Formats: sequence, structure tokens, C-alpha cells
Amino acid sequence: MKVENKVTPSDAQIKGFFEPGAEGPIYMLNLLKFKEKAEYEDGRETDLSGAEAYALYGAAVSKILINLGGGGMFNAKVERLMLGEVEELWDTVAIAMYPNRQAMIEMMQSEEYQAIHHHRDAGLAGQLNIETTNAAGLWLGAGGFKMDEPG
Repeated sequence: MKVENKVTPSDAQIKGFFEPGAEGPIYMLNLLKFKEKAEYEDGRETDLSGAEAYALYGAAVSKILINLGGGGMFNAKVERLMLGEVEELWDTVAIAMYPNRQAMIEMMQSEEYQAIHHHRDAGLAGQLNIETTNAAGLWLGAGGFKMDEPG
């Protein structure tokens, strides 16, 4: 399996995102790799690390998400690789919930988002962004976890 972090999606990925998908909520799994020092496209000087620039984006995008009926579900620092192999680990993993795919499209096209995404671009060295659905099939509780039966 080849793993390649990117900052922007390919044309095929964008096209696929605008096609009909599962109905209901989507949960975007973000595997984030930050630049050591933020680099803004307009060349501005900054003392921000990549993680700090991305945090500015994250705080602002969280507010937009809440207004759309979604929100941040999980955010944590990556410590080590427990199983498998990758060339380089991500720095952070985050999961954001959108009420549906259309809500994410609306967010990305909004003026509010356009005003903040430069912090994302300045801070990210790359990421994997994985769309997941049907979270109702997984139950986590004190007794462990269970998944719906296949089929």
C-alpha cells in the first residue's frame, strides 16, 4: 500500500466528492502532518509553527462546523505506530462530523472558510482525509465494542 500525504485533493477526488454519496452524517478522519515552520503563500513573515498555524484554522473551522450542525468529534496527538508500517507518522489525528456531504461542500465554498483556509495551507505538510459513514454500526462502551454483523 502506497501512502502519500497531500494538502489539496486531486481533480478526480474533487469530482467524486460532488457525486451523490451516502445519506446522513459523514465523519472525516484527518491524519495530519505539519510543517516545522508555517509558510504562508503570500510570503508573510511568521514565527508560527505549522501546528500553530493549523490551530488557528482549526479553531475557526470548528465554529463553522457547529453552525452547520456538525462538530469536532476527536483530536489527539499521534505517539507511535502500534501496527503496520508507514515511512513517516502523522502528527495528529482528528475526526470531524458533518450532517451530510453537502454541508461540507457548503462549508468549503463559504466566505468564512475562504477567509481562514490560508492557515491550513500554511501549516500542513500534508494529510490523508478519509470520508467515513454509518457510525451507528459501531458501539463503544464500558464493556468494549461491537460492530454490526456483515451483510
